[in-house]
Amino acid sequence: MRVATWNVNSVKQRLPRLLAWLDERAPDVVCLQETKLADNAFTALLAAPLAERGYEVALNGEVQWNGVAILSRVGLEDVVRGIPGGPGFPDPEARAVSATCGGIRVHSVYVPNGREPDSDHYHYKLAWLAALRDNVAAGPEDVMVCGDVNIAPTDADVFDPAAYVGHTHVTPPERAALADLMGVGLRDVVRDRWPNERVFSYWDYRAGMFHKDLGMRIDLILASTPVAGRAAAAWVDRQARKGTGPSDHAPVIVDLDDAPDGDIGPVVPPPSVRGKTAKLPQSR
Repeated sequence: MRVATWNVNSVKQRLPRLLAWLDERAPDVVCLQETKLADNAFTALLAAPLAERGYEVALNGEVQWNGVAILSRVGLEDVVRGIPGGPGFPDPEARAVSATCGGIRVHSVYVPNGREPDSDHYHYKLAWLAALRDNVAAGPEDVMVCGDVNIAPTDADVFDPAAYVGHTHVTPPERAALADLMGVGLRDVVRDRWPNERVFSYWDYRAGMFHKDLGMRIDLILASTPVAGRAAAAWVDRQARKGTGPSDHAPVIVDLDDAPDGDIGPVVPPPSVRGKTAKLPQSR
């Protein structure tokens, strides 16, 4: 079973690329984030082409912002929108949806950004992660949490730790919140498989960050030990970040039980020639 997660940064803007990517990679389960469409608009746009490809769909969307989805060709049962009892800002946002797919409880999540350290949104982010942790802990043993977690787990997951000083995504409380989530029995499948490799999933649109391979790894597939033990390949589909009109994120793919493309390495295709380290564009 091929499981993927992708922050598409507007499914409407990414529609031709998304459908072509589904045809090329043929994932069985896809977790999408930042769909930026209300459920009725998503259905009107995508119900027919997804059904033609054999996908059932679980949605939790809102107009213009946020939005998550699960596409599944291996069943879609017990759909839950949001995180029961989770915080809002101030009202609940469309940041989570879960369902059972192929016997695995799958969560598609778009963790709040946090904006500025110690801001109200930052504390909302920490509370949201705690609610997610409790929800996953109460669920079945076979589970995957897939999505844009807006946290780089370690300094190895950013192109230059010095460039991120004073920014969110790397602060100790955020990393501790992610560690607490993983502490309920989840493993970082890509990092488990490639512990020492340079692997990123997000590159800012500005300043040629993608072409210089100056990125972050903030899109994760976390799996419980029984599921992680089935991983035959785990990789970032960097090809999907290339070309005209891409998302600023690349899909992350985990193959369970068998690997149709082989155990092909952490990033596909290999990274571009790496440039010198640089400051973040927003800090210039």
